[in-house]
Amino acid sequence: MAALDSRYDIIEQLANRLCDGQTMMATAESCTGGGIAQALTSVAGSSAWFDAGFVTYSNQAKSRMLGVAAEAIAEHGAVSKVVVGQMVSGAISNSEASYAVAVSGVAGPGGGSPDKPVGTVWIAWGSASDIEAECFLFDGDRDAVREQTIDTALQRLLTFLDEQP
Repeated sequence: MAALDSRYDIIEQLANRLCDGQTMMATAESCTGGGIAQALTSVAGSSAWFDAGFVTYSNQAKSRMLGVAAEAIAEHGAVSKVVVGQMVSGAISNSEASYAVAVSGVAGPGGGSPDKPVGTVWIAWGSASDIEAECFLFDGDRDAVREQTIDTALQRLLTFLDEQP
């Protein structure tokens, strides 16, 4: 239960930062299948600061809904810094959000490779003018990888907002 309390605390802090700045956020999700948006919207009043969630599980959906360049996917793979960065940009440009978080990864149990083993997740967060991204290697089964991805994505966006002037 501590993890859920922690997640709720992070979401509450995100909500406060976004409301204080009169801004909204969006999500662009692949491996979490909408889990980040679900966590955010589980909080009453989230419509004041959460605008949209894009679940772009297929590469075609990433391109069609978020404008991710097919060339970027072909060259770097869907689980890459370039792609999650473009997912953040696409989520912002296709919504009323000023900030977004994006995730793409290999949750398992299959689908891993020597370069991107199961548990590899790229997470990006930021604004239209400043996007940061980081690669993580999470442990555990599919559910554990997805839960760690959700918590880390929320924490990274909160840290980013805390660092804004």
